[in-house]
Amino acid sequence: MEFFCDLEVDVNSEETFMVDKNFVSKFLLVFSVTINLSTFPFLVKILASYSGRLCKLFGKSKGTTTSLKVVFHDFPGGAECFELMLRFCYNFGRTEITPSNITLLRCAAEFMEMKSSVSGAGNLFEQTEKSFEEMRYWTWSELLMALKQCQGLLPASDSSGILERCLDSLVGRLALASEASPCPSTSSPDSSGFRFSCDTKSTESLKTVFSRTSWWFEDLLFLSPVMVEMLVKSMVSRKFDHAIISRFLVYFQKSKSCTASSSEKCRNVETVIDMLYILDQSCVSCKSLFEIHRVALNLKLSKSSRNKLENMIGSQLDQATLDNLLVPSPYGMNHLYDVNLVLRFLKVFLREGFCHLSAMRLNKVASLMDLYIAEVAPDPYLKPLIFLALVTALPESARDSYDEIYGAVDMYLEVHSGLSEEEKMKICCALNHEKLSAESCIQLSQNPKFPSSSAVQALISQQFKLKSLLHATNNTKSCADSSSRATEAGNESKKDKSEEQVVLFAGSLDLQADSKNLRAHLQGMQWRVMELEKVCRKMQIQMAKIMKSRAPSQSHSRSLPRLCS
Repeated sequence: MEFFCDLEVDVNSEETFMVDKNFVSKFLLVFSVTINLSTFPFLVKILASYSGRLCKLFGKSKGTTTSLKVVFHDFPGGAECFELMLRFCYNFGRTEITPSNITLLRCAAEFMEMKSSVSGAGNLFEQTEKSFEEMRYWTWSELLMALKQCQGLLPASDSSGILERCLDSLVGRLALASEASPCPSTSSPDSSGFRFSCDTKSTESLKTVFSRTSWWFEDLLFLSPVMVEMLVKSMVSRKFDHAIISRFLVYFQKSKSCTASSSEKCRNVETVIDMLYILDQSCVSCKSLFEIHRVALNLKLSKSSRNKLENMIGSQLDQATLDNLLVPSPYGMNHLYDVNLVLRFLKVFLREGFCHLSAMRLNKVASLMDLYIAEVAPDPYLKPLIFLALVTALPESARDSYDEIYGAVDMYLEVHSGLSEEEKMKICCALNHEKLSAESCIQLSQNPKFPSSSAVQALISQQFKLKSLLHATNNTKSCADSSSRATEAGNESKKDKSEEQVVLFAGSLDLQADSKNLRAHLQGMQWRVMELEKVCRKMQIQMAKIMKSRAPSQSHSRSLPRLCS
């Protein structure tokens, strides 16, 4: 059966509203309103009297008696919002505005142009504006409800300024709560200007948090990535604690990854990375960054997000652990671990410049890299150039000892026995022989995997150490002799004046004490020199044996120069 109506409105293809003038006339009789129905449909006049948009649309149909049809493709809030607007119009500009419908009514007022220029005072736009002025009296649950509606009404709620108001109110309450109490209080608006509600959901949330500043984390998990980005930027602009923001973002990412699809995970992780990047990096946990990185390995993140994540990790590389760096190699690569990733981390860490990095941070990274190099050295697919890049990535000043690097190079040469002499020399040149211990130098000189020139260089380095030690010993002797002569001169000066004798006598006692200390130190140095000379003689014997075994013939052999004199 065909149904005839005066007005048909299709809202976003969700629902169609059809109104008959006879039905509406009976509705209006309840309010004792008399309207002439002989000409233009009266319901059109009612709607047009409140909506500027409908007034423009119906203006072209003035004088017609046929039914009208209006189609909206982008009505904010859909059929629910349109129905609220109709109720407002047919109730002669009166409706109950609550936190649960204020965002819908405001978006409808914006879209339908329901302002004072059309209907005068008491229009829907002004009524919602007055209700927004009372937002500070809303409970925490009511504010969250309004925020959820704003999320569903994007981008209309953003362009109308509703979302910004809700976020400002939310951030203000969180800032106040972080300074006062973690539990949303029910204090009167006169005393604090804010009011919260301890509903069931908030109470359950409080039981699961670790500190009083994170009670609201679970309440905001309904936010979309776009809303999280807006919230964080609002927090940053209002000087909110960056450490709390960082913890919320990590909590959001972990909680959302449980039930999200692959594309949703990707969007969530990208948003979290982008927001962490704008925070103070000292407030971002290095451990959390590596956890996000492990999640991101299986996602197709944008290049920009990956670079931001690597930059954040690289700037805190001194806080990383070996397990953090042992990232599996990307698909299609032969080597076991992603060494190129670690090299990028190092590049970021050193970007500040050596002069701006403290010695402690450099030493930490050097120790970490020594462990990492030792871990990847047995990889048979690790190319020599990449291994060399790992060894030489840090400046020599970052390491106090090269013993760990020597062990890693020894392992690498053992696994990669097919390397040419030139490749071996390039790798061995990365060793700082002056920072090798005497024991490591002896092992190197006896190690057939190392080129002979590297063994000679290690012995020369030890000889230089011995000479430096002997030179320091001679200087110590000179200082001791000078101290003794100064003591004798002080004793002779006692004969001149009685007052000066007392002072010089006291000074001579101090010098004699210093002389005793110097002599004791000298004896210790001499004992150390004797021990080092014994080590040097052993190294000479071992080196002579190595050179003889490697010489092609007796005629080409050369005598080993005396290294210790």
